[in-house]
Amino acid sequence: MKDKQLPKYLQLKQEILSWFHSGQFMPTEQMPSENEIAEKFQMSRQTVRQTFGELEQEGWLYRIQGKGTFVAKPQIQQEKSIQTIGFLTTYISDYIFPHIVRGAEAVLRQKGYRLFLSSTDNDKEKEKDCLKMMLNQSLSGMIIEPTKSAEGNPNLSYFLSMDYQKIPYIMINERYTEMDCPYIKVDDESGGFQAAEHLIQLGHRRIAGFFKTDDLQGVHRLKGFIRAHHQYQVPLSPELAIHYTTEEKVLKPYEAALGLLGHTDQRVTAFVCYNDELAVQLLGAIRQVGLSVPQDISIVGFDDSSLATATEIQLTTLSHPKTEIGTEAAELIIAMIEHKGEEKSKVAQIHQPKLIIRDSTKGI
Repeated sequence: MKDKQLPKYLQLKQEILSWFHSGQFMPTEQMPSENEIAEKFQMSRQTVRQTFGELEQEGWLYRIQGKGTFVAKPQIQQEKSIQTIGFLTTYISDYIFPHIVRGAEAVLRQKGYRLFLSSTDNDKEKEKDCLKMMLNQSLSGMIIEPTKSAEGNPNLSYFLSMDYQKIPYIMINERYTEMDCPYIKVDDESGGFQAAEHLIQLGHRRIAGFFKTDDLQGVHRLKGFIRAHHQYQVPLSPELAIHYTTEEKVLKPYEAALGLLGHTDQRVTAFVCYNDELAVQLLGAIRQVGLSVPQDISIVGFDDSSLATATEIQLTTLSHPKTEIGTEAAELIIAMIEHKGEEKSKVAQIHQPKLIIRDSTKGI
């Protein structure tokens, strides 16, 4: 029980709910007695009784006279839930995410649903805390953007708990590979391929790619970047494929770019960037060494964010249907809630990104 600022009965409520979500206690299983819990957590039996009362009222527990208190079945909990959709993103206020959230919110509000929003800051431990908190809200469904999707799913038990409780959920931008749930994403491999292909067709042969590979979006964009080099039979030197993590995104790509730009004999002529945010950062590295875009270096971003047209050089980039993905996610989760029993587990909506050519790329 971590949150010491809450009243004791609420601290205990959070702890007991975590038992359910992690599978420590399963539906129809008998709970410890009030006396046992009071002794374990050093609190009064009256406090435990108050907690049990709330959990019973919300449909998490039920009593059998003369036998004890038991964990409720998922359908009982579902009947008690309200029409609120949880939306868990890696970030809320940064980059493309506000567009995704606004797209979902507009549909949910129109259909009479409420939105419960939270973010993980792209941290696995925070994802765990957010999932635990959201599952305590008796949500009707959830829209989830996986956190560092390329690094596995240590919070698997919470997703299995949603499956067991029949709480519908979908994933956006990527999905954890072990979860057979609906998802909506961009074909990131195609985007990485198109970016490299565009530069190769312009005559570039030393193209550096910068990809954040703790999420599967970056892994797939890197894969497409490599595939374009193979298809066009353009050698790709190992030092030209730079990969980094979320924690390294401020320094590592920038320093790598400075190092590559410093080789005057075999200097790179183009950059492919994981996203527009990175492309704008690397514009600074190019200026720092006295070079210019696109005269000396061509550069391609990804996502067609507001940043792509906010600088003095408007970026060539790949499209990302931000608002549309939010809209589709909301429509799909509502359909799953309102058409229970309809097979939705195989739904996959994959958008093809389009190359948007602006001023940051030029032929050799």
